[in-house]
Amino acid sequence: MSRTALDTYPSSWKRPPLFIQSRTMRLAIYGGALVYLVAALWTVEVNWARVYEGLDRGWRFLQGFLVPDFTSRWRDIVKGLEESLTMTFCSTIVGVLISIPIGIGAARNLAPPPVYYVCRSIIALSRAFQEIIIAILLVAMFGFGPFAGFLTLAFATIGFIAKLLAEDIEEIDEGQAEAIRATGASWMQLVNYAVQPQVMPRLIGLSLYRFDINFRESAVIGIVGAGGIGATLNTAIDRYEYDSAGAVLILIIVIVMLAEYGSGIIRKRIN
Repeated sequence: MSRTALDTYPSSWKRPPLFIQSRTMRLAIYGGALVYLVAALWTVEVNWARVYEGLDRGWRFLQGFLVPDFTSRWRDIVKGLEESLTMTFCSTIVGVLISIPIGIGAARNLAPPPVYYVCRSIIALSRAFQEIIIAILLVAMFGFGPFAGFLTLAFATIGFIAKLLAEDIEEIDEGQAEAIRATGASWMQLVNYAVQPQVMPRLIGLSLYRFDINFRESAVIGIVGAGGIGATLNTAIDRYEYDSAGAVLILIIVIVMLAEYGSGIIRKRIN
């Protein structure tokens, strides 16, 4: 290795600057956080008798998980899986398509201030509520079934994809953008030739990741009546059919693992 290359490496380690410079202030903050944690844990009420009674139910559920029953409620399980996969696929596609213009509008280096603040407000609104809360509201509005679940997952996808897409656009290589602007390109040409090539692999990866999340969330929102495999799981648990509930959980785990494996292969080929 040449002498010039060696000179570029630091010869000593330097500690990064601290956010809070005062040691006394840091200790006070750490101590206050510790005291608050202990006080918060102390206020948690635990019914130990109910915990003891729940151990037996937990053991029976574990036994059902180890010996799953795929036959007794097979039709309900298949129907729930079809609804969950349909909701997941449709909500991911629709959510991503809506997220792209919102994400572009939420990028400070592409959008004017009025558009930027409107798009950022949409993202904040979508991320402000958990999926289960949106599902409860939409079930009350549109009734039980997968349509409410589809709307819930699409709404959540918008906030997730648009926010991360906007951050990726703001971190693009501005040299490529300036080169495109120097040719006299329009705004659409700038997005198409300077922004899109840099963020497209990331967008595809985020979309696949959101597909995985939406399937798992479809099992949660189904508990409140938004359809999907979650409704089948909730019914099995309410009837104490833990072996059928175990079968549902195993199928959810298998599908999530397959989606994770498939998305990993696609991301690797894209990158």
